Amino acid sequence: MKGKNNMRSQKEKMLAGDLYIASDQELAKDSHRAKSITRLYNQTTEDDGDIRHDLLKKLFGKTGDNIYFEPPFHTDYGIHTTIGEDFYANYDCIFLDIAPITIGKNVMFGPRVGLYTAGHPIDAVIRNEAYEYGKPIVIGDDVWIGGGVIVNPGVTIGSNVVIGSGSVITKDIPDNVIAVGNPCHVLREINENDKKVWELEKQKYFEN
Repeated sequence: MKGKNNMRSQKEKMLAGDLYIASDQELAKDSHRAKSITRLYNQTTEDDGDIRHDLLKKLFGKTGDNIYFEPPFHTDYGIHTTIGEDFYANYDCIFLDIAPITIGKNVMFGPRVGLYTAGHPIDAVIRNEAYEYGKPIVIGDDVWIGGGVIVNPGVTIGSNVVIGSGSVITKDIPDNVIAVGNPCHVLREINENDKKVWELEKQKYFEN
């Protein structure tokens, strides 16, 4: 077993969620590519819509056609991230996609949302030998994540979820809830009354 493990590349170990060492030529090449693309993206202006679109398509592994990031934005690799249709991220978001990040459709991020798949060993001796690991992050459809939220390694957020600003998510969040806090916890379920309240607010918009 040890021999087979040593035959795998650092990238293969990383994406499998096993311990790996980041100071690897293949990973350095992927990281340099991501930094180059994000640098170009962050230097664009509001008049460069087509350029921004093309750079995001080049950066990420797979995306819907309608996605947008307010610059600046930062990521480790980009190619390990999948984003669904109709995605919006406000300023200063960070995706550490050591492990895969999967985001569904109709998802909105406030400013400074961080998706952190990266982890380090608790044992200082092993950690000081430069070992790291990653665990995937999955976000469902129709999710709104407030500003300053941190999503930790291995977390799955369900569909139709609202996460309150400043939350630190350490455990999975189920479908159809509002969740807040540090550590993030379910505040309540989203229900039919929410739909009625916001339909009334929508009517006021057209009346004014």
